[in-house]
Amino acid sequence: MKRIYYDHSGTTPVDESVTAVVAEMLQVLWGNASSVHSFGREAKAKLEESREVVANSLGANPDEIIFTSGGTEADNLALLGLAEFFQDNKRHLITSAIEHHAVLDVAEYLRDNGWKVTFLNVDSYGLVDPDDVKKAITPETFLVSVHHVNNELGTIEPAKEIGAICREMGVLFHTDAVQSFGKIPVNIDDLNIDLLSLSSHKIYGPKGVGALYIRRGVKIKPRAYGGGQESRIRTGTENLPAIAGLAKAVQICEAEMNDEAIRLTGYRDRLHQGLAERINDIRLNGHPEKRLPGLLNLSFPGLEGESLLLAMDLEGIAVSSGSACSAGSLDPSHVLLGIGLDREVAQSTIRFSLGRANDAEDIERTIDIVPPIVERLRAMAPEWTQ
Repeated sequence: MKRIYYDHSGTTPVDESVTAVVAEMLQVLWGNASSVHSFGREAKAKLEESREVVANSLGANPDEIIFTSGGTEADNLALLGLAEFFQDNKRHLITSAIEHHAVLDVAEYLRDNGWKVTFLNVDSYGLVDPDDVKKAITPETFLVSVHHVNNELGTIEPAKEIGAICREMGVLFHTDAVQSFGKIPVNIDDLNIDLLSLSSHKIYGPKGVGALYIRRGVKIKPRAYGGGQESRIRTGTENLPAIAGLAKAVQICEAEMNDEAIRLTGYRDRLHQGLAERINDIRLNGHPEKRLPGLLNLSFPGLEGESLLLAMDLEGIAVSSGSACSAGSLDPSHVLLGIGLDREVAQSTIRFSLGRANDAEDIERTIDIVPPIVERLRAMAPEWTQ
Protein backbone atom coordinates (compact mmCIF):
# COMPACT_ATOMS: atom_id res chain seq x y z
CA MET A 1 0.00 0.00 0.00
CA LYS A 2 1.42 3.35 -1.03
CA ARG A 3 1.58 5.76 1.87
CA ILE A 4 0.23 9.26 1.21
CA TYR A 5 1.95 12.23 2.81
CA TYR A 6 -0.14 15.38 3.40
CA ASP A 7 2.03 17.17 5.97
CA HIS A 8 4.34 19.26 3.82
CA SER A 9 3.70 22.32 6.00
CA GLY A 10 5.24 20.33 8.85
CA THR A 11 8.28 19.23 6.87
CA THR A 12 9.14 18.03 3.38
CA PRO A 13 11.25 15.12 2.12
CA VAL A 14 14.67 16.20 0.91
CA ASP A 15 14.86 16.46 -2.87
CA GLU A 16 17.30 13.98 -4.44
CA SER A 17 19.23 16.79 -6.13
CA VAL A 18 19.57 18.51 -2.78
CA THR A 19 20.81 15.30 -1.16
CA ALA A 20 23.50 15.05 -3.85
CA VAL A 21 24.68 18.60 -3.13
CA VAL A 22 24.80 17.97 0.62
CA ALA A 23 26.80 14.77 0.07
CA GLU A 24 29.25 16.61 -2.16
CA MET A 25 29.81 19.27 0.49
CA LEU A 26 30.41 16.62 3.15
CA GLN A 27 32.86 14.70 1.01
CA VAL A 28 34.59 17.36 -1.09
CA LEU A 29 34.11 20.94 0.18
CA TRP A 30 34.46 20.15 3.88
CA GLY A 31 36.78 23.04 4.71
CA ASN A 32 36.03 25.79 7.23
CA ALA A 33 34.87 28.90 5.36
CA SER A 34 36.72 31.08 7.90
CA SER A 35 40.13 29.54 7.07
CA VAL A 36 42.46 31.37 4.70
CA HIS A 37 44.06 28.33 3.04
CA SER A 38 42.75 26.79 -0.18
CA PHE A 39 40.35 24.41 1.57
CA GLY A 40 38.80 27.31 3.44
CA ARG A 41 38.68 29.56 0.39
CA GLU A 42 36.84 26.88 -1.60
CA ALA A 43 34.29 26.50 1.20
CA LYS A 44 33.96 30.28 1.45
CA ALA A 45 33.27 30.57 -2.26
CA LYS A 46 30.46 28.00 -2.01
CA LEU A 47 29.06 29.73 1.06
CA GLU A 48 28.87 33.08 -0.72
CA GLU A 49 27.49 31.47 -3.87
CA SER A 50 24.70 29.98 -1.76
CA ARG A 51 24.08 33.32 -0.06
CA GLU A 52 23.68 34.96 -3.46
CA VAL A 53 21.14 32.33 -4.56
CA VAL A 54 18.97 32.93 -1.49
CA ALA A 55 19.34 36.71 -1.81
CA ASN A 56 18.39 36.74 -5.48
CA SER A 57 15.26 34.72 -4.77
CA LEU A 58 14.07 37.50 -2.44
CA GLY A 59 15.27 40.45 -4.52
CA ALA A 60 17.84 41.19 -1.81
CA ASN A 61 21.57 41.83 -1.63
CA PRO A 62 23.82 38.93 -0.54
CA ASP A 63 25.15 40.87 2.46
CA GLU A 64 21.57 41.13 3.76
CA ILE A 65 21.28 37.34 4.25
CA ILE A 66 22.28 35.82 7.59
CA PHE A 67 22.25 32.02 7.73
CA THR A 68 20.69 30.46 10.84
CA SER A 69 19.75 27.01 12.12
CA GLY A 70 16.18 27.46 10.86
CA GLY A 71 13.07 29.61 10.94
CA THR A 72 12.71 29.53 14.72
CA GLU A 73 16.19 30.92 15.30
CA ALA A 74 15.63 33.53 12.58
CA ASP A 75 12.41 34.70 14.28
CA ASN A 76 14.11 34.80 17.68
CA LEU A 77 17.10 36.67 16.30
CA ALA A 78 14.88 39.26 14.63
CA LEU A 79 12.62 39.99 17.59
CA LEU A 80 15.11 39.69 20.45
CA GLY A 81 17.93 41.32 18.53
CA LEU A 82 15.81 44.35 17.71
CA ALA A 83 14.26 44.50 21.19
CA GLU A 84 17.71 44.72 22.75
CA PHE A 85 18.92 47.26 20.20
CA PHE A 86 15.95 49.57 20.82
CA GLN A 87 15.44 48.84 24.52
CA ASP A 88 16.60 52.26 25.75
CA ASN A 89 14.00 54.25 23.79
CA LYS A 90 11.43 51.97 22.12
CA ARG A 91 9.85 49.02 23.93
CA HIS A 92 6.61 48.27 22.07
CA LEU A 93 6.11 45.27 19.78
CA ILE A 94 3.07 44.60 17.58
CA THR A 95 2.25 41.12 16.34
CA SER A 96 -0.83 39.01 15.60
CA ALA A 97 -2.59 36.59 17.92
CA ILE A 98 -2.18 33.69 15.48
CA GLU A 99 1.56 33.79 14.81
CA HIS A 100 3.73 30.69 14.97
CA HIS A 101 5.00 30.03 18.48
CA ALA A 102 8.51 30.99 17.34
CA VAL A 103 7.16 34.56 17.35
CA LEU A 104 4.38 34.32 19.96
CA ASP A 105 6.59 32.82 22.65
CA VAL A 106 9.22 35.51 22.11
CA ALA A 107 6.53 38.20 22.29
CA GLU A 108 5.25 36.75 25.55
CA TYR A 109 8.80 36.61 26.92
CA LEU A 110 9.27 40.30 26.09
CA ARG A 111 5.92 41.17 27.63
CA ASP A 112 6.86 39.36 30.82
CA ASN A 113 10.15 41.25 30.97
CA GLY A 114 8.99 44.82 30.69
CA TRP A 115 8.13 45.37 27.04
CA LYS A 116 4.65 46.32 25.89
CA VAL A 117 3.21 43.90 23.34
CA THR A 118 0.05 44.34 21.26
CA PHE A 119 -1.48 41.10 19.97
CA LEU A 120 -3.74 41.99 17.05
CA ASN A 121 -6.92 40.00 16.53
CA VAL A 122 -7.74 38.58 13.09
CA ASP A 123 -10.98 38.09 11.19
CA SER A 124 -12.70 34.76 10.60
CA TYR A 125 -10.33 34.01 7.71
CA GLY A 126 -7.22 34.70 9.76
CA LEU A 127 -6.47 38.05 8.12
CA VAL A 128 -4.85 40.93 9.98
CA ASP A 129 -6.51 44.29 9.22
CA PRO A 130 -3.81 46.79 8.14
CA ASP A 131 -5.87 49.57 9.78
CA ASP A 132 -5.51 47.77 13.10
CA VAL A 133 -1.75 47.81 12.61
CA LYS A 134 -1.80 51.55 11.93
CA LYS A 135 -3.95 52.25 15.00
CA ALA A 136 -1.68 50.19 17.22
CA ILE A 137 1.58 51.94 16.26
CA THR A 138 2.90 54.43 18.81
CA PRO A 139 6.14 56.43 19.11
CA GLU A 140 7.40 53.54 21.29
CA THR A 141 6.87 50.86 18.61
CA PHE A 142 10.15 49.34 17.43
CA LEU A 143 8.73 46.48 15.32
CA VAL A 144 5.63 45.01 13.68
CA SER A 145 5.90 41.24 13.13
CA VAL A 146 3.15 39.56 11.09
CA HIS A 147 3.68 36.30 9.25
CA HIS A 148 3.29 36.20 5.47
CA VAL A 149 1.27 32.95 5.45
CA ASN A 150 -0.34 31.29 8.44
CA ASN A 151 1.07 27.81 8.92
CA GLU A 152 -2.25 26.18 9.87
CA LEU A 153 -4.76 27.98 7.66
CA GLY A 154 -2.64 28.86 4.65
CA THR A 155 -4.14 32.36 4.69
CA ILE A 156 -1.93 34.91 2.92
CA GLU A 157 -1.68 38.10 4.97
CA PRO A 158 -1.75 41.62 3.44
CA ALA A 159 1.99 41.99 4.00
CA LYS A 160 2.42 44.65 1.32
CA GLU A 161 -0.17 46.93 2.90
CA ILE A 162 1.15 46.34 6.42
CA GLY A 163 4.70 46.97 5.27
CA ALA A 164 3.69 50.21 3.55
CA ILE A 165 2.07 51.46 6.75
CA CYS A 166 5.18 50.60 8.74
CA ARG A 167 7.40 52.34 6.21
CA GLU A 168 5.17 55.45 6.30
CA MET A 169 5.24 55.58 10.10
CA GLY A 170 8.94 54.82 10.52
CA VAL A 171 8.52 51.39 12.11
CA LEU A 172 10.39 48.24 11.11
CA PHE A 173 8.41 45.34 9.63
CA HIS A 174 9.36 41.67 10.09
CA THR A 175 7.57 38.76 8.50
CA ASP A 176 7.88 35.05 9.11
CA ALA A 177 7.86 33.69 5.56
CA VAL A 178 8.64 30.10 6.50
CA GLN A 179 5.40 28.83 4.93
CA SER A 180 5.37 31.08 1.86
CA PHE A 181 9.01 31.14 0.77
CA GLY A 182 9.57 28.87 -2.22
CA LYS A 183 5.84 28.29 -2.74
CA ILE A 184 4.57 31.72 -3.80
CA PRO A 185 6.49 34.81 -4.91
CA VAL A 186 8.20 36.61 -2.03
CA ASN A 187 10.01 39.86 -2.88
CA ILE A 188 11.19 42.08 -0.05
CA ASP A 189 10.72 45.34 -1.98
CA ASP A 190 7.27 44.45 -3.29
CA LEU A 191 6.15 43.56 0.25
CA ASN A 192 7.94 46.47 1.99
CA ILE A 193 9.80 44.08 4.30
CA ASP A 194 12.71 45.01 6.56
CA LEU A 195 13.36 41.57 8.06
CA LEU A 196 12.24 38.13 6.88
CA SER A 197 12.64 34.61 8.25
CA LEU A 198 12.80 31.48 6.09
CA SER A 199 13.49 27.79 6.53
CA SER A 200 14.99 25.04 4.39
CA HIS A 201 13.05 21.97 5.47
CA LYS A 202 9.73 23.42 4.29
CA ILE A 203 11.00 23.53 0.69
CA TYR A 204 12.59 20.06 0.25
CA GLY A 205 15.92 21.10 1.75
CA PRO A 206 17.75 19.74 4.80
CA LYS A 207 16.65 20.42 8.35
CA GLY A 208 18.73 22.59 10.63
CA VAL A 209 19.24 25.54 8.30
CA GLY A 210 17.37 28.74 7.48
CA ALA A 211 18.07 32.42 7.04
CA LEU A 212 17.17 35.87 8.26
CA TYR A 213 17.02 38.71 5.74
CA ILE A 214 17.97 42.06 7.31
CA ARG A 215 17.60 45.17 5.16
CA ARG A 216 20.77 47.26 4.87
CA GLY A 217 20.88 49.88 7.57
CA VAL A 218 18.80 47.90 10.08
CA LYS A 219 20.79 47.27 13.25
CA ILE A 220 20.19 44.34 15.61
CA LYS A 221 22.08 42.91 18.56
CA PRO A 222 23.51 39.40 18.15
CA ARG A 223 22.20 36.62 20.39
CA ALA A 224 25.53 34.78 20.60
CA TYR A 225 29.19 35.77 20.59
CA GLY A 226 32.32 34.00 19.46
CA GLY A 227 33.88 33.64 16.04
CA GLY A 228 32.18 36.57 14.35
CA GLN A 229 30.75 34.67 11.39
CA GLU A 230 27.68 35.93 9.50
CA SER A 231 28.60 39.59 9.88
CA ARG A 232 28.96 39.06 13.65
CA ILE A 233 25.18 38.76 13.88
CA ARG A 234 24.99 34.95 14.04
CA THR A 235 28.36 33.65 15.12
CA GLY A 236 29.53 30.04 14.79
CA THR A 237 31.02 27.94 12.00
CA GLU A 238 28.54 27.85 9.13
CA ASN A 239 26.84 24.55 8.31
CA LEU A 240 27.99 24.60 4.69
CA PRO A 241 26.45 21.27 3.59
CA ALA A 242 23.02 22.37 4.81
CA ILE A 243 23.42 25.91 3.45
CA ALA A 244 24.39 24.59 0.00
CA GLY A 245 21.42 22.23 0.20
CA LEU A 246 19.14 25.15 0.99
CA ALA A 247 20.46 27.06 -2.02
CA LYS A 248 19.82 24.08 -4.32
CA ALA A 249 16.30 23.70 -2.91
CA VAL A 250 15.67 27.38 -3.61
CA GLN A 251 16.78 27.00 -7.23
CA ILE A 252 14.44 24.05 -7.76
CA CYS A 253 11.51 25.89 -6.17
CA GLU A 254 12.07 28.93 -8.35
CA ALA A 255 12.10 26.80 -11.50
CA GLU A 256 8.94 24.88 -10.57
CA MET A 257 6.93 27.43 -8.57
CA ASN A 258 4.34 28.50 -11.14
CA ASP A 259 3.54 25.03 -12.43
CA GLU A 260 3.54 23.56 -8.93
CA ALA A 261 1.14 26.22 -7.66
CA ILE A 262 -1.32 25.45 -10.45
CA ARG A 263 -1.03 21.70 -9.89
CA LEU A 264 -1.43 21.84 -6.11
CA THR A 265 -4.32 24.29 -6.27
CA GLY A 266 -6.19 21.87 -8.53
CA TYR A 267 -5.52 18.92 -6.23
CA ARG A 268 -6.41 20.92 -3.13
CA ASP A 269 -9.72 22.06 -4.58
CA ARG A 270 -10.59 18.57 -5.86
CA LEU A 271 -9.87 17.11 -2.42
CA HIS A 272 -12.09 19.69 -0.75
CA GLN A 273 -14.88 19.17 -3.28
CA GLY A 274 -14.74 15.39 -3.04
CA LEU A 275 -14.83 15.32 0.75
CA ALA A 276 -17.55 17.97 0.98
CA GLU A 277 -19.78 15.99 -1.41
CA ARG A 278 -19.55 12.85 0.75
CA ILE A 279 -19.32 14.23 4.29
CA ASN A 280 -22.03 16.29 5.98
CA ASP A 281 -21.15 19.27 8.17
CA ILE A 282 -17.62 19.97 7.01
CA ARG A 283 -16.02 23.40 7.49
CA LEU A 284 -13.27 25.09 5.49
CA ASN A 285 -10.95 27.20 7.64
CA GLY A 286 -8.87 30.00 6.17
CA HIS A 287 -9.47 32.33 3.26
CA PRO A 288 -11.14 30.61 0.29
CA GLU A 289 -8.96 32.48 -2.23
CA LYS A 290 -6.05 34.19 -0.47
CA ARG A 291 -4.56 30.86 0.51
CA LEU A 292 -1.44 28.81 -0.06
CA PRO A 293 -1.87 26.55 -3.13
CA GLY A 294 -1.45 23.20 -1.37
CA LEU A 295 -3.01 23.79 2.04
CA LEU A 296 -6.51 22.66 3.07
CA ASN A 297 -7.69 23.06 6.67
CA LEU A 298 -10.98 21.32 7.44
CA SER A 299 -13.05 20.85 10.58
CA PHE A 300 -15.24 17.78 11.04
CA PRO A 301 -17.61 18.68 13.91
CA GLY A 302 -18.76 15.69 15.94
CA LEU A 303 -15.41 13.95 16.28
CA GLU A 304 -11.93 14.52 17.63
CA GLY A 305 -9.26 15.48 15.12
CA GLU A 306 -6.60 13.33 16.77
CA SER A 307 -8.82 10.26 16.37
CA LEU A 308 -9.33 11.05 12.70
CA LEU A 309 -5.59 11.62 12.25
CA LEU A 310 -4.74 8.24 13.79
CA ALA A 311 -7.44 6.40 11.84
CA MET A 312 -6.18 7.91 8.59
CA ASP A 313 -2.61 7.01 9.50
CA LEU A 314 -3.68 3.37 9.85
CA GLU A 315 -4.88 3.63 6.25
CA GLY A 316 -1.51 5.02 5.17
CA ILE A 317 -2.57 8.68 4.96
CA ALA A 318 -0.47 11.16 6.96
CA VAL A 319 -2.07 14.47 7.93
CA SER A 320 -1.69 16.96 10.76
CA SER A 321 -4.03 18.38 13.37
CA GLY A 322 -2.11 21.67 13.45
CA SER A 323 1.43 22.95 13.75
CA ALA A 324 4.09 20.24 14.01
CA CYS A 325 5.81 22.37 16.66
CA SER A 326 2.73 22.01 18.89
CA ALA A 327 2.22 18.26 18.38
CA GLY A 328 1.19 16.48 21.55
CA SER A 329 -0.58 19.48 23.05
CA LEU A 330 -4.07 18.76 24.39
CA ASP A 331 -5.13 22.38 23.99
CA PRO A 332 -7.03 23.51 20.88
CA SER A 333 -5.00 25.40 18.31
CA HIS A 334 -4.59 29.08 19.21
CA VAL A 335 -4.96 29.81 15.49
CA LEU A 336 -8.37 28.17 15.25
CA LEU A 337 -9.56 29.79 18.46
CA GLY A 338 -8.23 33.07 17.10
CA ILE A 339 -10.51 32.91 14.05
CA GLY A 340 -13.52 32.32 16.27
CA LEU A 341 -13.99 28.54 16.35
CA ASP A 342 -15.28 27.05 19.58
CA ARG A 343 -13.06 24.51 21.33
CA GLU A 344 -14.95 21.43 20.13
CA VAL A 345 -14.88 22.45 16.47
CA ALA A 346 -11.23 23.48 16.76
CA GLN A 347 -10.39 20.04 18.13
CA SER A 348 -12.12 18.36 15.18
CA THR A 349 -9.75 19.94 12.67
CA ILE A 350 -7.31 18.36 10.22
CA ARG A 351 -4.71 20.08 8.04
CA PHE A 352 -3.93 18.62 4.62
CA SER A 353 -0.76 20.19 3.18
CA LEU A 354 0.03 18.84 -0.26
CA GLY A 355 3.39 18.68 -2.01
CA ARG A 356 5.46 17.37 -4.92
CA ALA A 357 4.90 13.68 -4.23
CA ASN A 358 1.11 13.94 -4.33
CA ASP A 359 -0.79 13.02 -7.48
CA ALA A 360 -4.37 12.64 -8.67
CA GLU A 361 -4.49 9.03 -7.50
CA ASP A 362 -3.67 10.14 -3.95
CA ILE A 363 -6.53 12.62 -4.00
CA GLU A 364 -9.12 10.13 -5.23
CA ARG A 365 -7.99 7.48 -2.80
CA THR A 366 -8.28 9.95 0.07
CA ILE A 367 -11.78 10.93 -1.03
CA ASP A 368 -12.76 7.26 -0.90
CA ILE A 369 -11.13 6.45 2.44
CA VAL A 370 -11.92 9.44 4.65
CA PRO A 371 -15.77 9.64 4.56
CA PRO A 372 -16.40 6.18 6.09
CA ILE A 373 -13.83 6.92 8.78
CA VAL A 374 -15.58 10.17 9.65
CA GLU A 375 -18.95 8.42 9.76
CA ARG A 376 -17.61 5.72 12.06
CA LEU A 377 -15.88 8.16 14.42
CA ARG A 378 -18.92 10.39 14.64
CA ALA A 379 -21.05 7.40 15.58
CA MET A 380 -18.57 6.48 18.31
CA ALA A 381 -17.97 10.02 19.58
CA PRO A 382 -19.02 11.08 23.08
CA GLU A 383 -22.27 13.00 23.27
CA TRP A 384 -20.55 16.31 23.98
CA THR A 385 -18.94 16.29 20.53
CA GLN A 386 -22.20 15.65 18.68
